Amino acid sequence: MAVEKKKFLQVQIPAISREIELIGTGIETFNNRHIKLDLTPELRGKSLELKLVIKLKDRKPIAEPKEIYLMGYYIRRMMRKGTDYVEDSFLIQCSNHRIRIKPFLITRKRVSRTIRNALRVAAKEFLIEYVKEKTFENLILDVINNKMQKELNIKLKKVYPLGLCEIRFLGIEDQKGYVEEKESKKESE
Repeated sequence: MAVEKKKFLQVQIPAISREIELIGTGIETFNNRHIKLDLTPELRGKSLELKLVIKLKDRKPIAEPKEIYLMGYYIRRMMRKGTDYVEDSFLIQCSNHRIRIKPFLITRKRVSRTIRNALRVAAKEFLIEYVKEKTFENLILDVINNKMQKELNIKLKKVYPLGLCEIRFLGIEDQKGYVEEKESKKESE
């Protein structure tokens, strides 16, 4: 029985226009493999981590994004005394997936509960409109390039000025039944 040699193989990540090398015995070993990619060096200290799933398309391994999230230590580092934070979690339908978004907001000073609630509601309304017609890959790019956070911050500045406006988590939440139901509707049309 011959032992297969391990070698470095190229895996493409079209969502962020990048290639990485993974070690393995063959392309087939990469199918449905999960990998984590730390984006901190490219983002000047903003600690984002991207989870990817490798799929084989035309005998080539291609990594598709599954979720992106901020590391906990980055959030703890941004917190200061005399401030409040607002966080939320909800499901939204984008153009190709059902996703979960968790915005995280830090105010400049202590604020009342009504202002925190107004920030939460305004953030949810903005994100629902923003996500509606975009693909998941475009949303990942917007979070990496800080586009979504800037637009959200401008919108929320009218309610109360923020010290930090981030998307703490963005990930696919497709349940099996939901995906099958969506496919059956497409077939019937």
